[in-house]
Amino acid sequence: MNEIRNWAKAAVLVFIFSSGFYFSIEAQDTSNAGFKIREAYIQKYKALAIREMVEYGIPASIKLAQAVLESGAGNGELAKIANNHFGIKCHKEWTGDKFFKDDDSVKECFRKYESVEESYRDHSLFLRSRERYSNLFRFDICDYKAWAYGLKNAGYATNPAYPQLLIKIIEEHQLTRYDHPGSDTLQLANIETDSSITRGGTADNNLTSERGPVDVSPVKITKEGRKIYKNNDSKYIIYRQDDTPIRIAQEFDLYTWQIYDFNDLELDNPIKPGDMVYIEKKKRKASEEFYIVKPGDDMHAISQKFGIRLQNLYELNRMNFGTEPQQGDTLWLNKKKPADMQNRSPGILRIFKSKI
Repeated sequence: MNEIRNWAKAAVLVFIFSSGFYFSIEAQDTSNAGFKIREAYIQKYKALAIREMVEYGIPASIKLAQAVLESGAGNGELAKIANNHFGIKCHKEWTGDKFFKDDDSVKECFRKYESVEESYRDHSLFLRSRERYSNLFRFDICDYKAWAYGLKNAGYATNPAYPQLLIKIIEEHQLTRYDHPGSDTLQLANIETDSSITRGGTADNNLTSERGPVDVSPVKITKEGRKIYKNNDSKYIIYRQDDTPIRIAQEFDLYTWQIYDFNDLELDNPIKPGDMVYIEKKKRKASEEFYIVKPGDDMHAISQKFGIRLQNLYELNRMNFGTEPQQGDTLWLNKKKPADMQNRSPGILRIFKSKI
């Protein structure tokens, strides 16, 4: 009989989760079924939440709490059928797949994704790209209460208790431990944070996250053994110890000035071993929509990283040529930044500061 009652209790909790409503029973008793369901979800997706935090500056605790709440810890209809873990509706700009269900109104349109990872990324872009959420990024990354109330004030949810529900999930599951990449959180999620990420011992394989893509394979290897890569559909090579602009120009039947032009360099700008060197013009825009400026970034490095012409990068972001963004600023890479949007983030660097 006890087993039947326990099973029934778990079933009720799953049903409650699937309705998208967080129901707390025996909140401090970590042995109850509801807690275990939520904790299992958190353990499954914590690494994904941390990666999104590092990339976009949204606290992992907030992202996980929202996902638990909005998706019923992955048990809700929207999560199961549409991979939508944040309850994001279509809105007029959405061109992807759609899923219709009753919500505030009958048969409302929700975004449908191919994977949970796509849902997590879209949630990051959703918050980063909308002016009404821009104030969130003025809060400390570790101030989960400010973020919780900020989301409600910005209109993310209609439930008046939304902040309290998020805070309850965060505190019961101690999610703030994932907001401190300075501890062992990054190792836990297998995330590399320094710029020395390498993929081998040769010069061509010393591609760093600061200089360019890390998960790339050459599209061609010349007779001389030179590896040619592609980034944003533009060909590039990795500058070697014995390279010179003249030698590269001769090797690829180019003029020397084209090497400088393709890479947005002045004649007196040095090229260092390990640098990306494009051997054809970069594109006017990138395939990615946004980029959050990280410590040590500058506009030239970012233009090389995404294979976009430096002048176009400035124009897309309505910046004066020669100026530099601040850490934490959102750069637009694919379309022109709206004139009424301004970077107001005090800096994503704060996520690496300990609160101890």
